[in-house]
Amino acid sequence: MIIETLEIVFFLFTAVMIAYLVRHYVFTLTVLKRAQKNREKDDTTEVKYEPTVSILIPARDEEKVIGQLLQQMTKITYPRNKLQVIAIDDASSDRTRQIAEEFSNRYPFIEVLHRDEKTGGKGKPSALNAALARSKGEIVLCFDADYYPQNNIVEKLVKEFAHPSIGAVQGRPVVLNESQNIVTRLVTLERIGGYRIDQEARDNLGLIPQFGGTVGGFRRSVLEKLGGFDESMLTEDTDLTFQIYLEGFKVRYAGDAECYEEAVNNWKAYWRQRHRWAKGHMQVCFKHAPRVLRSKKLNVKEKIDGLLLLHVYFMPVLTLITFFVGAFLIVFDSSYVINAFWFFVPVSFYSLVGNFAPFFEIGIGAYLDGRTRIQWLIPLLFFVYLYTILICTKALLDLVVAKILRKSQSEWAKTTHLGNGNSYIRN
Repeated sequence: MIIETLEIVFFLFTAVMIAYLVRHYVFTLTVLKRAQKNREKDDTTEVKYEPTVSILIPARDEEKVIGQLLQQMTKITYPRNKLQVIAIDDASSDRTRQIAEEFSNRYPFIEVLHRDEKTGGKGKPSALNAALARSKGEIVLCFDADYYPQNNIVEKLVKEFAHPSIGAVQGRPVVLNESQNIVTRLVTLERIGGYRIDQEARDNLGLIPQFGGTVGGFRRSVLEKLGGFDESMLTEDTDLTFQIYLEGFKVRYAGDAECYEEAVNNWKAYWRQRHRWAKGHMQVCFKHAPRVLRSKKLNVKEKIDGLLLLHVYFMPVLTLITFFVGAFLIVFDSSYVINAFWFFVPVSFYSLVGNFAPFFEIGIGAYLDGRTRIQWLIPLLFFVYLYTILICTKALLDLVVAKILRKSQSEWAKTTHLGNGNSYIRN
């Protein structure tokens, strides 16, 4: 009876892995076909849509990077009379407040929102909600403190909101400190697969592009209707993505709206960042998966893609379980069917490397970007995925324990930025 049960588990889990693999093949072929037809073009001037815009910059102890971003804000080409920038000093203990105030004193469109220890330090969603109440723009954009946007990025993002069905827009993060070390190079590969292929394919296929919380924004009226950001969520961006779709609006991906980021540069920081992402994404899955299934606002393909997207951080855990169940069955049950299906475990294991973008997806993305040299590092993502299995397993266990103990998930589990990307910026 035990063997039969494990066989069913093995078959079901293997089928799920194959489903994700097929999904990624479809994404890759979709983007590749579009690129080959040369349909990409710079259409930033096609739509003349200039609503008022507020840019929110949440910052907690970001003295090493906040100045560079605010300096770039002064070069933004969007009409100044329609632009508001709010730097949120969220109970910082360093010079973040002083640096932000220096820019505010010199540029009237830049404001600083100070939050003390009593009101601040409760997480990024809390900081964003405080700034949202003070913002005036019809469209609200968000940039993390370590980002460095293009001069015309506001135009590229805002034009997507010309259609009233669009509730949020996501641009493309590009790693700025790529050449620093092996970690930053591997993160670069993950970003290429995730944005050059995954996000673009979901947008092209009419599925669910994901709002990433930075290098993007939302329609103010939509977020107010939703009651602002859910402060109990670690990944408020993923939560907002699904709230927007469940409300009947869409998210667009603007791949030409590039913004440069400082990637984590060591494995400890990688663990901390990805653990927060995994734990938060699992939170959102538990919250929204039943609603996605019941929703009358989503079509069938959006429901399927939404469920696959919601469960993506469970895949490393599922892969681990499948591997051990398969190994057990090989030892104690040598049936032909099991031996045949066992082939799919290592195939899926390798095909799910990286930030949940398989090797062929990352390879094609790098090819389309003209990044031929970095492709040689793709095999190393297999070891990154082994690391990710541990991260996601720990995240799931932590989430279960927190649920049992009813512990709050609200925290500023921020990534420490060292300003390593600054040396790569040419003024």
